[in-house]
Amino acid sequence: MTNLDWQLLPWQRQVAECNARFKCIAAGRRVGKTHGAVVDALRKTLNGKPGKVWWVAPTQNQAMDTVWDKIFELAGDIIVNSNSNKMWVDFADKSRIQLKGADRPDTLRGVSLKHLVLDEYAFMKPDVWDSILRPALSDMKGTCTFIGTPEGRNHFYDLWARCGDPGYENYEAFQFTSYENPFVDRDEIDEAKRTLPRWAFEQEYMGSFSARGNEYFDIDNFLFYDEIPKGKTGDYYMAIDLAGFRHAGHKANKKRDNSAIAVAMVDSDGDWWVEDIISGQWTFEETAQRIFQAHSKYRPAAVGIERGIAQQAVLSPLKDYMAQTARFFNIDLLTHGNAKKEDRILYALQGRFENQRIHLKRAAWNDDFLDEAANFPSKLVHDDRLDALAYIDQLFVNPYLTTDYEDDWEPYDDVAGY
Repeated sequence: MTNLDWQLLPWQRQVAECNARFKCIAAGRRVGKTHGAVVDALRKTLNGKPGKVWWVAPTQNQAMDTVWDKIFELAGDIIVNSNSNKMWVDFADKSRIQLKGADRPDTLRGVSLKHLVLDEYAFMKPDVWDSILRPALSDMKGTCTFIGTPEGRNHFYDLWARCGDPGYENYEAFQFTSYENPFVDRDEIDEAKRTLPRWAFEQEYMGSFSARGNEYFDIDNFLFYDEIPKGKTGDYYMAIDLAGFRHAGHKANKKRDNSAIAVAMVDSDGDWWVEDIISGQWTFEETAQRIFQAHSKYRPAAVGIERGIAQQAVLSPLKDYMAQTARFFNIDLLTHGNAKKEDRILYALQGRFENQRIHLKRAAWNDDFLDEAANFPSKLVHDDRLDALAYIDQLFVNPYLTTDYEDDWEPYDDVAGY
């Protein structure tokens, strides 16, 4: 008889002991996610309760290549029958586990399941879960485990991120790196880190949802500070990138852009000390209120807002705030300068970060800002905070970018990097 006391790594045991109905595991290569999920699936299959267990991979052949031999390795002596064409395995207690492919969604309909594994969920169409397999768990209040290595910020990321939402109390998210498997040579992982692009290593070995970017910003070398050093003097500037407005009473939509307000002091050497980046999806009135509050706190030498319809909508309530408090300030209207947003952000920020001329104040907004920088440019990740900060360049270096005059000349700046 096969020994059913299957050995698990500490992280696999942690997942197995979690009582959440839906478990989402993002993990690096060779960490052992398949072994852990197969052990869990076998336990669910052999728990004495009637019902079917499915293992669904992007294709049925992938499921067979990944799992078929593993099932026989772990439960060989208690398997009483199997069919390699239909890919099912029967056990002595009349229970069954079957392997399926998500590439043929019509073959997944009309079944009731007590447990389900979605293997490499990032490479499936989201409708396979939302419209087909989630209903299959309803009759028996079945459980599901999602496993895989991330593929940028797609539906796998959305599901993983949702697990931290208090409204999804039956969901639990896990993230593990290849370093957590003691049977994988750490030197081999370190070698991959030295030779692979950062985004590839973070995704494939660290289980990170970093979207593929072009490595424009090396966030490992960004500088941080707690307070601006004594002796550093300069003027504050505040730049606003407007987007993602919502109507009063409506919730924010994470797929839409955010408005962002960047505040930085530029010292006499031209270094930037970024004090705050405030962002969110607000109404026009809320946006105006946040601009006014930030101005009250930092008293910047100049305030700039991206020119456009959104700017016109925000200026009206902003002027009302000014009139109510009898405190007025000018607004500079900022433009793209006939440049693509990506180029404008790189022109303003890349060289400065490379030369460590930008310092970021340690605060709660850092994580979101670093996430944007690490993944820039990517359609899967917002760039609103980067965009707002880049506009600071127009405010304090106005001689070469004005809203009234434009020509084809572009200056060469060894600090900016272009």
